[in-house]
Amino acid sequence: MGAKAAWVPGSCVIAGIGETAFTRDSGRSELSLATQAITSAVRDAGLNLQDVDGFISYRFDKTAWPGFLALNLGIQNITYWGESNGGGNATCATVAQAVAAINAGLARTIVVYRSMNGYSGRRLGQALNPEVWVGADENNEEYAMPFGLLAPVNVYALQAAEYMRRYGLTSEQLGWIAVVTRKRANENPAALMHDRPMSIDDHQASRMISTPLRMLDCCLETDNASAIVVTTAERARDLPSRPAVILGAAMGSASSSHGPISYAPLEPNMTDTASDWLAPRLYAQAGVKASDIDVAQIYDSFTIAVVAQLEAYGFCGKGEGGSFVEGGKRIDLGGDIPINTFGGQLSAGYVNGFSGVTEGVRQMRGTSTAQLPGAELCLVTGGMSTTTSAMILARP
Repeated sequence: MGAKAAWVPGSCVIAGIGETAFTRDSGRSELSLATQAITSAVRDAGLNLQDVDGFISYRFDKTAWPGFLALNLGIQNITYWGESNGGGNATCATVAQAVAAINAGLARTIVVYRSMNGYSGRRLGQALNPEVWVGADENNEEYAMPFGLLAPVNVYALQAAEYMRRYGLTSEQLGWIAVVTRKRANENPAALMHDRPMSIDDHQASRMISTPLRMLDCCLETDNASAIVVTTAERARDLPSRPAVILGAAMGSASSSHGPISYAPLEPNMTDTASDWLAPRLYAQAGVKASDIDVAQIYDSFTIAVVAQLEAYGFCGKGEGGSFVEGGKRIDLGGDIPINTFGGQLSAGYVNGFSGVTEGVRQMRGTSTAQLPGAELCLVTGGMSTTTSAMILARP
């Protein structure tokens, strides 16, 4: 076997971003949403559609296939296209794939995107049938569903319950994550919950969905498309928009994968996640450490996911996540690690994590609605399923 190719920090950048509005009834196809977001991203980068020679997306539902997108956008002869099967776990994997393809000479400018009608179309939060979950015939869902694991919230609730049993985590501590991200959404006109303030009392009064997770512990379901333009750092020097440097982008898996996601009941330890294994490698790849990170866009499908990832990425010790987020100050602006500065998936909108990527770019550009002054490094994560991904963006 040949030597493993070395990652080159900063060889590629995100030069443009584009998004459609977060809605609950887009009235449009995923293809239509994707073309709008991509056109906006390419324009933001200061490029033309004909400059694009690659497309990458991720999915486990109906979405816009890269080949159809090229045809609908009038782009001829793309040289690279790819897809990653998954949801939020694949968010940053697609960016890593784009960097790899560009550095391998397979393309020069790649659009990475996610498009979904997550409310008016297939709602991932509802229990419908085994096909709602990817690979229902191979990932043991047929054994889990008879015991009440009908939707993602039921499995995350098991992990939250185990955290509470093992480390003393409380529902109110989880609530502070929802409160802080709602504050950020109240500052962001694009957020679905922009005009709806929330208090810790509101969180505690919200109805129970799957014990111990309440309604306000759960992310929104929305229609949206988001896109970015990835190209070389050298090419970005001639472009008008300030790019975000891709310092590191990595993929990883959990220690075992018996269940549909890594903290399923068959796991030996439901408080261990794929992020625990990925984080050290990501930091080594980027040449930084947790204390260097200024701001983080943490995949927040449920509040418990934020607790687990804050621990995994080294912002606090194992089992300390509850006390770390209690009161909200340490994850708020001015705190140890401000998180989800656009409102997150809990309060801005859900597009399988890709809005965390676009917000990471805004933080590095200095254009966020909750801008952290002087932010130099931003962590973006993709949750902690059986497989996951994450990346570190830098200000140029």
